[in-house]
This record gives sequence, structure tokens and C-alpha cells, in this order.
Amino acid sequence: MSASLVGIVLVSHSAAVAAAVAELARGLAGGGDLAPVLPAGGTPDGGLGTSSELICEAAKAVDRGAGVALLVDLGSAVLTVKALLAEGDELPEGSRLVDAPFVEGAVAALVTASAGGDLDAVAAAASEAYAYRKE
Repeated sequence: MSASLVGIVLVSHSAAVAAAVAELARGLAGGGDLAPVLPAGGTPDGGLGTSSELICEAAKAVDRGAGVALLVDLGSAVLTVKALLAEGDELPEGSRLVDAPFVEGAVAALVTASAGGDLDAVAAAASEAYAYRKE
């Protein structure tokens, strides 16, 4: 796998939801070398919530030097990631909170990152998922 792929972290209040969305994104992104994507869901003890520790561990694990896109589900996940970004030294350089729908955005982000898109392209693809029509 190329060392220059954008990494993706999926932050959810639920470990099961984050893992399922990561699995779905991997499955829909197709074969070949995929960009690194990891879930960061729930609390370290397995409860519902968000964990700075789990988010930072996942971000460091997917970081290949091309940036890390963090997609979040709702509420405190947004606040936790914003706080980590404001601290400036907890997340890898080039980490970015991406405003996107969680499931559709994760798929679009992984497809774009796996195709070699830079962080701006990954964030744009994920954000554009807000416009997906389901009717």
C-alpha cells in the first residue's frame, strides 16, 4: 500500500456502529489496496460515548503522512474531535474533522482516499455525500 494515502477514522458513540461502518466502507470500496480506515467507537470499557484516547490511537495508526480524515456520528463526537484538534498535539499533523454523513461519507472518503486523493479531495467527496438522493 502506498505510504501517501489519507487515513480515515470513524468516530461513533458505539464501538459496534463504528466497526460496522468501517466494514461496510471496506466492502463497498472494492478490492485492491485500500486506504487505512479504523473505527474509534465507544469508551475504553465498552460503553457508549466517545473517547479521546481511542480516537488518538486510531488516528496515529492510520496516519501515513498524507493527513487523517475524521468522520463523526453526532454530538459529543464532534466536540471531542474539535477539542483534540484545538489542543494541537494529540492528533497527527494534517488531521481534519470532516463534515459529512457518517455512513455515506465514510464510503465516499474511503473510495477517494484509496484512489490516491489528497485530504482536500477526501473531505470534499465525503461532504458531497450530503447531496445523495434516496428517492
